[in-house]
Amino acid sequence: KVDRTPKISGFVQTLYQADFSDDFDLNSNTFRMRRVRMSIDGKLTENLSYKIQGDFSRSPMLVDAYVKYKVCDAFSIQAGQFKLPFTMETAINPVNLEIFDYGEVVSKLAGYSDVCGVGALGRDMGVMATGKLFQKDDFSLLEYAVGVFNGNGVNNTDNNNRKDVAGRVEFHPWLKEVTLTGSFYIGKYNKDENFGDRNRYSGGAQFKNDRLIVRGEYVAGDTGVNDTIGNFKSNGLYAVAGYNFFLGKEKKQTLMPVLRFDRMVADTDIEKGGKNYFTAGINYWPVKCLNFKLDYTYIQPEKGDVSHRIVAILSFKF
Repeated sequence: KVDRTPKISGFVQTLYQADFSDDFDLNSNTFRMRRVRMSIDGKLTENLSYKIQGDFSRSPMLVDAYVKYKVCDAFSIQAGQFKLPFTMETAINPVNLEIFDYGEVVSKLAGYSDVCGVGALGRDMGVMATGKLFQKDDFSLLEYAVGVFNGNGVNNTDNNNRKDVAGRVEFHPWLKEVTLTGSFYIGKYNKDENFGDRNRYSGGAQFKNDRLIVRGEYVAGDTGVNDTIGNFKSNGLYAVAGYNFFLGKEKKQTLMPVLRFDRMVADTDIEKGGKNYFTAGINYWPVKCLNFKLDYTYIQPEKGDVSHRIVAILSFKF
């Protein structure tokens, strides 16, 4: 008999951010609610599940709403609004990130604050197929996800009569801890009198066990401005590494020193238009449902003055 009882869960993130000039003069600082999410999920039948998630940090917003039908491990189909299958980092819950938030290149090219102006939350409305192939012990050698989407961001209907296609494949080469991944996004957009191509691709790798995490991805793409101006190209990459120390009498607390390098070039035609982000931080889980991160970032534009950023973020899950 299927248990149809809905399960309620969620998480809250409270953030403090301080931004400094090159000389470490304070430019701004603030507390704010970064995310306030609540989810309801469950099963309608043995193979049919659903999820509804909202965010309440600024105003009530629908984040996820979909149903998923699992035919077998190799094939499931879901429809509604959900995360795009593009980049490896997008798939990670923000509470579980090593740094306080997604990298700049992921944010700008994976539908969070995209360089084309479309998208938020890395999600869209559409239909997607997923599956796991070639089972080996307790993991699958190959995982895939591919879908068709509106291409106009969350809670929006399509506005250009063209559907976008996105997909990601992950290969575990006979080791559960190792992931090799590639993804793509092919589409069109129409935003504030700008329109044209919105094409992206990425490739990356990860090693992760209970102590060590090393992950990196390269992301690139081209974006149309309009028929007269044409396209501009963007690219960037990130690399993150952290190591868990287990603390406490029962070794259930984890303390992770972490380093991340993030580079973003919004328009490759602009000379010295790139920006580098060097981040060092501490990621601490005193208990399973509570997380604290403290990050310092040195922001180095190729042209202009450097700046500094300090972010502390407290997250709890329920």
